[in-house]
Amino acid sequence: MVLWLTVGINYDQKQAMSPAPSHSQQIRLFRNERIEKLTVVTPRGFLATWAVLLAFIGWTAWGTASLPTAAVLIGAGLIGWGLFEYAMHRFVFHWQPDSPMLQQFVFIMHGNHHADPNDPLRNLMPPIAGIPINGAVWLTLFVLFGASANWAFFGFIAGYIYYDMLHYACHQWPMKGRVGMMFKRHHMRHHHGAQEGNYAISTLFFDRLFRTRVTSLKRG
Repeated sequence: MVLWLTVGINYDQKQAMSPAPSHSQQIRLFRNERIEKLTVVTPRGFLATWAVLLAFIGWTAWGTASLPTAAVLIGAGLIGWGLFEYAMHRFVFHWQPDSPMLQQFVFIMHGNHHADPNDPLRNLMPPIAGIPINGAVWLTLFVLFGASANWAFFGFIAGYIYYDMLHYACHQWPMKGRVGMMFKRHHMRHHHGAQEGNYAISTLFFDRLFRTRVTSLKRG
């Protein structure tokens, strides 16, 4: 497995200096064609994958808690997703390591999206990355809380699906309504204003809570 590009380049610096490429010249991440195909996903493929997994999670959770308790756990999972989304985006996806190998990792995970933010096949996290990350969350919850944690994980994954589809919409759909424009404007300020702010996408509250909200398109 050989990385295609960006050896030793910090992706935030590269994005600030370079215009986005045309979609006819999609950023290539791996030389291996089979691996490269796993780095893209369509909305239909994304929804089909996660609808099946969400149904499976619900099936495994059924009977592990009373309905009121399940509702509370689902709500906790949704809140947990919002915090996880913010933390991952801020501290992992925008991590600026010194190691060239780690810089490549960050570019593959998120930097390529900043280099070409409107590539429709990379506005959603592909299952090859999404399943292991969310699987690690499930394993942690299961070890800590047992089978009833599946309800919390159900809420967590529901939040994840909503988040990623909202992210796709911010880049690919007009979103003319008041609420839609609020989400889109917030995220576009992250891309075109200051990358060190507006980390939240589906739960804007966390940018207010942690004082990372950006209200201008001017780069600071």
